[in-house]
Amino acid sequence: MGPTVKASRMAIERGSDSYPPGILDLANAPKRLYMLGNPEALQGPAIAIVGTRRPTPYGIALTELAAKLAVEAGITVVSGGAIGCDQAAGMKALACGGVHVVVLGCGADVIYPSSSRELIDKTLDAGGAVVSIAPWGTKPQRFLFPQRNRVIAALSEAVFIGEAGMPSGTFSTAEAAMELGREVLVAPGSVFSPESRGANYLISVGACCITDEESLEIALSRIFGVLRHPHGPLREVESADPREQRVLRGLAASPMRSEDIARLAGLDARGCLEFLSDLMISGRVEQLIDGRYALTKEVLHAMTAIGQNDGSSNQR
Repeated sequence: MGPTVKASRMAIERGSDSYPPGILDLANAPKRLYMLGNPEALQGPAIAIVGTRRPTPYGIALTELAAKLAVEAGITVVSGGAIGCDQAAGMKALACGGVHVVVLGCGADVIYPSSSRELIDKTLDAGGAVVSIAPWGTKPQRFLFPQRNRVIAALSEAVFIGEAGMPSGTFSTAEAAMELGREVLVAPGSVFSPESRGANYLISVGACCITDEESLEIALSRIFGVLRHPHGPLREVESADPREQRVLRGLAASPMRSEDIARLAGLDARGCLEFLSDLMISGRVEQLIDGRYALTKEVLHAMTAIGQNDGSSNQR
């Protein structure tokens, strides 16, 4: 646990004009919120973007895509500040010039986890807020995190799950959102990927299935009544090598082990390692901690851009 945040403090009482109206939807809404930063950040339309603490590049790419689209539509991004999907969402929102709100399971002036310091500092510098229901100086405690997740859901009109395995703490946020009548948005993953089991399960029990960038944009427009305003050039991934195209498409579906890639590419073991080495040097593929290979988040984002250019934009 890192040192406390040095910033102006505010206690927002239930019933005051600064108290976020969405929090009142909670049974036994907290009498007081402890906050650092800009109270107006708690008033605008907001989407919570949360997920696993151990995301794959696919999960990071999904999370960052959701944060980017939200900012381009003028929607505040809310997260728990945890390592993984939460921090990815917050950093992407800030990089895109948006507003970010961090909800902590400790005092709002306590840095936890320590890796969230940079995100918290940037959030406050950009006019966002750090919020907690725990009094100043409260150390993180297990029972506070489910309560934190309820606040995340209540502050937001919708929740986007970047990636979630099973079991997953992300479920408490999703369950709270459903109880509050908030919409839960989830992108499916490979049925062979343990990192996607939780996400796929949420879709099976009624979460809105996000199949591509356009469907997420439509969902945001439907829920928030806004349109996005994209900016910046689209990046493309091009390859004249049919073998490389097959492997990239396969890795887009799910991370794979080297022997599976060798079969897909028609290579022997040594040839496959040389092939993968070239892909890693070019920044298209990375090796996960469990030994599997996956597309980098940059390539996944670029593939999404290509899909938009290839026809989805013509349907609008």
